[in-house]
Parts: sequence; C-alpha cells; structure tokens
Amino acid sequence: MKLCGHRIRIHQVHLIGVRDSKKPTGPALVFTPGEWYAFTAGVQGGEFNRPTA
Repeated sequence: MKLCGHRIRIHQVHLIGVRDSKKPTGPALVFTPGEWYAFTAGVQGGEFNRPTA
C-alpha cells in the first residue's frame, strides 16, 4: 500500500478475547494464538486439575 508516496506494510493481528458471558460489557483477557494454544493444551493435558485429596 502506498500512502503519500511512502510504502507501508499492514499486518493482520489475530487475538483471542475471553470474557465473562454474564458481563458482556466487562473487561476481556486477550491472548495471542500461541498463548491460547499453550493454555488449551495445558487444560487438555490436566495441568490445571485440582489435586486429589
């Protein structure tokens, strides 16, 4: 893309936002795809399971 004779490059940024569905106008946590992948892999791998008594 050229703007005023200068060439600029635009990058798309993909982010994942997560918020409380009961508060749709509340704040959101924002993750990069890599962060989200690491989190979901940890959930699937049991990394966040509560210890058994």
